[in-house]
Amino acid sequence: MENTHDTVKPNARALIPFLVFAVFYVGLSLYAKYVHNVDMAFYKVPMPVAFLVASATALIFNRQQTLEKKIDTYAAGMGETNIMIMCLIFILAGAFAAVAKGSGAVDAAVTIAQSFIPPRLMVAGVFLISCLISLAIGTSCGTIAAVAPIALGFAAPLHLPPALLLGAVVGGAMFGDNLSMISDTTIAATRTQGVRMKDKFLANIRLAAPAALGALVCYAVMGSSAGAVESPAITFQHVLLVLPYILILVLALLGLNVMLLLFSGTVLASLIGTCLGHTSLFDVVDAAGKTVTPGLLELLGKGTLGMSETLIVAILAGGLFSTIQANGGVRWLTDRIALLVRGSRTCEAGAFLLVALVNLFTANNTVAIVIAGPIAKTCSDKFNANPVRIASVLDTASCVIQGLIPYGAQILIALGVAATSELQVGAFDLVKCLYYQPLLALAVFISIALSKKAKAVPA
Repeated sequence: MENTHDTVKPNARALIPFLVFAVFYVGLSLYAKYVHNVDMAFYKVPMPVAFLVASATALIFNRQQTLEKKIDTYAAGMGETNIMIMCLIFILAGAFAAVAKGSGAVDAAVTIAQSFIPPRLMVAGVFLISCLISLAIGTSCGTIAAVAPIALGFAAPLHLPPALLLGAVVGGAMFGDNLSMISDTTIAATRTQGVRMKDKFLANIRLAAPAALGALVCYAVMGSSAGAVESPAITFQHVLLVLPYILILVLALLGLNVMLLLFSGTVLASLIGTCLGHTSLFDVVDAAGKTVTPGLLELLGKGTLGMSETLIVAILAGGLFSTIQANGGVRWLTDRIALLVRGSRTCEAGAFLLVALVNLFTANNTVAIVIAGPIAKTCSDKFNANPVRIASVLDTASCVIQGLIPYGAQILIALGVAATSELQVGAFDLVKCLYYQPLLALAVFISIALSKKAKAVPA
């Protein structure tokens, strides 16, 4: 996308399909809820249908090209490397979540956590654990795929809303995605601005720490209604069952690819579950036809198929955003925002707005930074803004938006894991339980308002 950004002509009309998506998905859901008083209104408008309508709108534009050419552009976006990698992660995350649950790894992790964390602080504990894991491994997607199944295991015994637990996981995952020195967003932000990772981290922690503390308090308050349960005894078998999660964390700290992490965790969970008699190759049923021991093949199939809607949304979104990009929509946004910059503070505000809007249309925070970074760097040099601050704002804004959009990889993984766990969680139910991201955005705005020029050390 960054290779074609500077070659297309800016075109505001190219953004119309995205507005169509917003009106169709959000508008119809609100219409159903408040006009027709439909229960669970946000489940009545499937997100894939909304993307299909928006995609059909996008293919109408640019009459200078033939329909075949426009379809080629759309299809290329659907099959773009980042989209396909994302889909592979979704598939592996679904398989891991299903096998971990079927083998008893989720229940074991829940049992261990209940022995150390009071029920009323469990949601806050989930948020804190997600923060630490994502900070260590530098990937929000890997954190969500590993922690979400465990977090959802607390929903029934503690009588907690699944959306609240998922919100704590996603919020904590975005904390590390923003701060970790091995995160791809950190690398992109520091490289585009020419600053050291250490300097950017120190600037970021001043924004992220207050937001994380505020979110921790919010989750502690919201989770205080958790029902009291007796702390179960921890056995050696519980320790064995949580080894797949430990393996994922250790391999992530060693820098292994997230897909390899999930694959390794799935294999280990399968082996341990089979050795302990919790799973078998095929389903074992009793005389009444009830499944006594779940089969691994059935679990794997169920887990991957449970991600089907997530995969469809990711692929359709890739095609739509590619078309919007090719028609000049993103270029129009970046050009207009660059014209609003008049000084160092407006440069920081412009960098936030620029990367946020580009992130909305790309659903990829790293790509958004790569596109917005050079423009922000030009403005920073022109108005003598602090490049460390600009790098921090770019990374923070991308993580705020990426952690809030219902069609972003992070929320899609969380929703997919919930579906695999046979829990119904709506995208907007989850978004309403995301406290860290809005607080982080507030911290950035306050910081920009109070910012002063400072010297930065080049990379």
